[in-house]
Amino acid sequence: MANFLFGYHIGVMNGPIVSVARELGFEGSTILEGLVVSIFIVGAFIGSFISGSVVDKFGCRRTLQIDTIPLIIGAILSAQAHSVDEVLWGRFLVGLGIGLNTVLVPIYISEVAPTKYRGSLGSLCQIGTCLGIIASLFIGIPSENDPHWWRTMLYVASIPGFILTIGMQFAVESPRWLCKMGRLDDAKVVVSNLWGPTEVDKAIEEFQSVFTSTEVDTDAKWSELFQEPNYKAALIGGALFLLQQFAGINGVLYFSSLTFQDVGITSAALASLCVGVINFAGALSALYLIDKQGRRRLLTGSYLGMAISMCLIAYAVASPSDEDFRNNLSIIGTLGYIYSFAIGAGPVTGIIIPELSSSRMRGKIMSFSFSVHWVCNFMVGLFFLELVRIFGVAPIYLGFGVVSLVSAAFCYFFIVETKGRSLEEIEMSLRSELPGREN
Repeated sequence: MANFLFGYHIGVMNGPIVSVARELGFEGSTILEGLVVSIFIVGAFIGSFISGSVVDKFGCRRTLQIDTIPLIIGAILSAQAHSVDEVLWGRFLVGLGIGLNTVLVPIYISEVAPTKYRGSLGSLCQIGTCLGIIASLFIGIPSENDPHWWRTMLYVASIPGFILTIGMQFAVESPRWLCKMGRLDDAKVVVSNLWGPTEVDKAIEEFQSVFTSTEVDTDAKWSELFQEPNYKAALIGGALFLLQQFAGINGVLYFSSLTFQDVGITSAALASLCVGVINFAGALSALYLIDKQGRRRLLTGSYLGMAISMCLIAYAVASPSDEDFRNNLSIIGTLGYIYSFAIGAGPVTGIIIPELSSSRMRGKIMSFSFSVHWVCNFMVGLFFLELVRIFGVAPIYLGFGVVSLVSAAFCYFFIVETKGRSLEEIEMSLRSELPGREN
C-alpha cells in the first residue's frame, strides 16, 4: 500500500497540472507549474534524510503509521486548495511522507522476510508502484473533460493512507529491531509467527551475534557512515542510485508520449498506460527471477538491456531511414528500455542496499542512499530539457546508454551477491571483505 501511494502520487499530477494551474490562476507560469511538481521531490529528499533517525528510534511499524499523517494531510490540503501556496504545502507534505516510505518499506521487508523469499517480497515494492501509477491514469481519465476532476483525484490519494494506518496496526514489528532494543521475548514471538518455532533459537543467536560484535547501542550516529564496513555499503548505495537516475529513466518517460504520438497513439493517457503495463510486466518478471538468478545478475543484465535500448532510440532519432521504420524502432527501444529497467535497475536497487547494510546502520545507510536518489532525480529533471535543446535528443540518449554500460560494469565487478544469505551472514562477510565479485 505504501508503494501504491508512491506510484499514485507520481502519476496524479502529470495530466491535471494544466487544470490545476487554470483554476488556481497560475496558468502560463512555467516556473510555478514546475514548482508544483518539483516541490514533491524537495519534500521527498527531506523525508528520506530524516527517515534513518526516526526508524532507529520508533521501528518500522510505528514509523509507517506516523508517516501516514503527512500523506493524508497533504493529499486533503492539495484537494481543497484555493491558492497555489496551499497546493505547494500539500505537495510538500506528500513528498515528505513518500520520502519516508521509500526508505522504510525496503528496510521493513528485508528484516521480516524469510531469507529464501526476501528478494521476491522486496520486488512487490515495484509492483505496488506500477499499480499506483496505473490507478492514477485510470482515475485521471475524466480529467480530460472535467477541469475540476483533479480535486477528486487528490481526495482519493488520502484513502490508501488510512488503509495503511489501520493495516500496520495488525502487522508485526521487525524482529531485528526488537532484538536491538533489548526486547528479546517480543522478537522471539515475531520470529515464531513469521518463520516458524524451529527458527527462533537460530535467528535470535544470529541477531545477537551481530549486535554483540558491534557493541551496539540504540543511538547510531551519522559519523559512523565513514567507518568500516558502513562506508562501503553507503558508497555502493549512493552509487547505485546515482547511476540509476543518470541512466535516463526520467528522460525516457518524458519523451515516451511523444514517441507514441509519432506512431499514431495521440492519447497521452493511452501512451502512459502502455508504459505502465510494460513496467508492470517487468516487475512481475523480477518477482519471479530475483531469488533464482540473484541480484547482481539481474542488475547487470538490466543495465545492458537499457544500454542497447538507448542505442536503438538514438539511432532511430538520428537515422535518415524511412520514417515508419524509425518510429517503430523508437517504440521498440522505449518499451525495451522500460522493461529492462523494471526487471532490475528499478526494483533490485532498493532491495540490495538494506541487504548490504549493517543492522546498526541500516536506517542511516538507506536514508543516505535515497537522499542521493532524490537529489539526482531533481537534477535530471532540472537540466534534461535544456541539455536536449543544446545537444539534441540522440547525443543525450547515447550519453544515457554510456551511463547504462558503466552501471552494468559497476554491478558486475562491485556488487556482492546476497541471494540465499541471511542479513547477518552478509554483514559478517562484509566486515573483512571489500565489495567485489562473488559467483
